[in-house]
Amino acid sequence: MQLPIEWLPARGAAEQLILLLHGWASGAQDLLPLAQALRAEFPQAAILAPESPDTADAGRRGRQWYSIESIADPGVWETRVGAALERLEPWVRSQQRRLGVGEAATALGGFSQGAILALQLALRHDGIAGRVLAFGGRLVVPPSLAPRETTIHLFHGSADRVFDAQYARDALEQLGALHGDATLDIAEGVGHEVHPALMQCALHRLRNHIPLRTWQAALGAVRSPGPESGHAG
Repeated sequence: MQLPIEWLPARGAAEQLILLLHGWASGAQDLLPLAQALRAEFPQAAILAPESPDTADAGRRGRQWYSIESIADPGVWETRVGAALERLEPWVRSQQRRLGVGEAATALGGFSQGAILALQLALRHDGIAGRVLAFGGRLVVPPSLAPRETTIHLFHGSADRVFDAQYARDALEQLGALHGDATLDIAEGVGHEVHPALMQCALHRLRNHIPLRTWQAALGAVRSPGPESGHAG
């Protein structure tokens, strides 16, 4: 895959890795404003936006991660997403190795079709990234398990006419019922786009959200008896 956007820290090694996946009939450059916002906030992060090698359906300009022809059939859609993940998963791991950044310090973001892939990759390979930033996406099918090592952040416009915001609400509810760690931000009046308001929500979540697994580990440490527990002083 080509890398139209590959920004590395000006000095020193990368402390975080942020991977951004474009939408259908689109390209990496369409995520440039998001990449710039993330770079300003996290200067020690490596920020990569790859471009799918496949041209979009029906002669449309831009690229696609999978064809959207006939995906009204859920089985066809799920199969195509699975095939795309078989290419994407080894690529993500190769970038982690190349840049020396672990899974927990990786954030996998995407818009629309790219968000769908980010979500499904986290569901299929728990912990491949510490965070998922899904803009204007949805789950392909209701999950049977929620990731334990990945926090999922959903960002959606209330006026999205491609994927209704209810899909994001449903995903939050489904992941919560499975004891997953997920958040949802909805921007009123915003359509199917990576709107600046949603970018700000993403920066806020990355800066301030403490993953559920961190809370659970801390609570477990507090509740565990110390070495002197049960002995009279």
